Amino acid sequence: MNVFLMYRERDLDPKPKLPANEAALMQDLELNALFEAMAQEDKFLFGVAKQAVLSSLDNPDAIRYRQEILKDCLKNPAIVRQIYQIPLQSIQNKQKHWMGVFSRYPGAILSGAVEMLEMFVGLLKELKGIADEHAGEFESEGFQRFFAMIKQELGDEYFAVVENHLKELKFRNGVLLSAELGKGNEGTNYLLRKPNSKDPHWMNRVFSKKSPVYSFTIPSRDDHGARALGELRDRGINLVANAVAQSADHIDSFLNTLRLELAFYIGCLNLSEQLAGLGEPIAFPLPVASHERKHSFAGLYDVCLALTMKQKVVGNMVDADGKDLVIITGANQGGKSTFLRSIGLAQLMMQCGMFVAADSFSANVCGGLFTHYKREEDTSMKSGKLDEELGRMSIIVANIASDCLVLFNESFAATNEREGSEIARQIVNALLEKQIKIFFVTHQYEFAHSYFDQKMKKAIFLRAERQLDGARTYKLIPGEPLQTSYGEDLYHKIFGTNQ
Repeated sequence: MNVFLMYRERDLDPKPKLPANEAALMQDLELNALFEAMAQEDKFLFGVAKQAVLSSLDNPDAIRYRQEILKDCLKNPAIVRQIYQIPLQSIQNKQKHWMGVFSRYPGAILSGAVEMLEMFVGLLKELKGIADEHAGEFESEGFQRFFAMIKQELGDEYFAVVENHLKELKFRNGVLLSAELGKGNEGTNYLLRKPNSKDPHWMNRVFSKKSPVYSFTIPSRDDHGARALGELRDRGINLVANAVAQSADHIDSFLNTLRLELAFYIGCLNLSEQLAGLGEPIAFPLPVASHERKHSFAGLYDVCLALTMKQKVVGNMVDADGKDLVIITGANQGGKSTFLRSIGLAQLMMQCGMFVAADSFSANVCGGLFTHYKREEDTSMKSGKLDEELGRMSIIVANIASDCLVLFNESFAATNEREGSEIARQIVNALLEKQIKIFFVTHQYEFAHSYFDQKMKKAIFLRAERQLDGARTYKLIPGEPLQTSYGEDLYHKIFGTNQ
């Protein structure tokens, strides 16, 4: 049995390879806040959320497959949580009982496996009941196929056969074995045999002529004899014990996969409930192919900022369709870095099949997301700040490819403006030649205005809005780069001087 709730054609890999820039993405986009909101103090949910969000899908069709499943989850949260409890209950039961499956003795292995299968059968019946009652309430391809598989694989006949086998495997009437004599008259080829069927009429069983057999009885105090007989029994049931244990492992694997894949959707439910409590909107994005250039949205906000502040935050509307380069300038503390972070978060959330923090959102998928943010000074003095920035840029270049997305936040500002602008310009030009999309937050007027003067058709210029009295609206509006970042506003605000 397969779950197929994360991918159309395969189950989720429990240990995928995360991107090489995982640490940078976690730091620059403040992803811990997102994962903690999804996890609700559950370490397993945190790990699955991190795995899913950082393992981006690059196929719009695969993204839509998950989106439809998530929409079903949002419509039926109680049912999805009920299904998720089934593998959790299995784990709790295993922790309390059934250590026999880890024994090296066939008898103990068989006994433990039979008990586990009895427990699994009860949980599978519960899952079957949910499928029978609620399958019609789910519309996505993934859930419809999942419930159809449950109904087909776990029919009444299946449960009847399994329960009958489990009853027989307890050997309440003893074990029927066959064996052959090998070299030195040693026993070999021990096999478990199906018990002879009994005559259903009790009179025939009482008065029938008994067949002569050779038999012996072990005295009650003969420990060695009992041990020898136990060894003979273990030889006979060895193959059956292994087969039953493998059957238990198969169902256990199915339930573990069900837990793993549903954990992603449980995390999404947790996040959506928290955002609803803050009055923040969510939207299912429209993904397009990577070679297209689409990036338009309304009401896009930084989901991690909202979760941290526990209140609604300002959203932005931008139409950057057909653009390869977005340069963001404007007033200090005007929301530029927050906007840039919202771009990265929305891209990751879209490409793992989630909703995004916006009223509407559409973008092309990217082959990889990279961030190049300014860092604090190296206290160990092993390298200068510019050297450190160039070193990180070199690592990005070594891993980047066409149709990727790079977010720059005040990069290459550790030197004078002329030198920093030239470095930034050469790097941006090289990336644009490789069809890489760029969002660049900068205070370097010379760098920003050089592209504005070129009147590039595939570039858009945004500016952090500042009102006449110096107040920040935290909105990004289209606008020509200015020579000032209005640092004097901060000076007056901090020191309380008149403007």
